[in-house]
Amino acid sequence: MHDAISAERLGIPAVGVMTDRFLPTARSMAATLGLPSYPVACIAHPISDNTEAELQIKADQVVDQVVRLLLRG
Repeated sequence: MHDAISAERLGIPAVGVMTDRFLPTARSMAATLGLPSYPVACIAHPISDNTEAELQIKADQVVDQVVRLLLRG
């Protein structure tokens, strides 16, 4: 979240991608950084023990959400 917000402040469009388990923490961090409504793309937790195929499925599922958030203008 910190990296995404830092990039945005530099004029680089960015989106934070979090697992659902860490969404409350991401929202809290965004609020601490002064952007409480900063949008976040969310994927299912966990990812650490996922196979490459499982990660690909999760990436495919979130890509439309990321594109929509990047184009929010």
